[in-house]
This record gives sequence, structure tokens and C-alpha cells, in this order.
Amino acid sequence: MRRLLLIAFFFEVGFVLILVPWSAFWDRNYFAQHLPMIQSIITNDFFRGAVSGLGVLNILMGIGEIVSLFLARGQEPVSSLRYHVEE
Repeated sequence: MRRLLLIAFFFEVGFVLILVPWSAFWDRNYFAQHLPMIQSIITNDFFRGAVSGLGVLNILMGIGEIVSLFLARGQEPVSSLRYHVEE
């Protein structure tokens, strides 16, 4: 259950980081209005692309978690394996 929440978190954060830097919300935030120096940085297209790149990484991590979840489903847990020791 915790892994599914982690996967949902990765996807949600990823989509937010991809979409929000290119929306009007990004230009009208608190810091951009009160600090002109920061406004020139965060409205730069390269900075927006870097933030969107972090979103892509989050989505890739979510996909990696899904793949590892499906691969681990077919295996037995290590604690249930029985070792046979020959004498």
C-alpha cells in the first residue's frame, strides 16, 4: 500500500513540475511580484525547462517503481526461502 502511495506521489509531483512552470500561475506568484531579481530568474525559459526536467525525472522514477513492483510480485520474499545445508 505504501508503495502505491509513493508511485502516486511521484506521478503527481512530476505532472505538477512539468505543467506549472509554463502556466500563468508561475508568472503571478508571490515571490515573482515582490522580488524583481527572482522574477527575472524564474521567468527564464531555461529555468522553466530545468523545473520541467525535474518533473520528467519524477515520472520516470514512478515508472521505475511500477516496474519493480510488478517484477517483485512474481518472486518469493527472502525470509520465506528455506536453505538446505548439505552435510
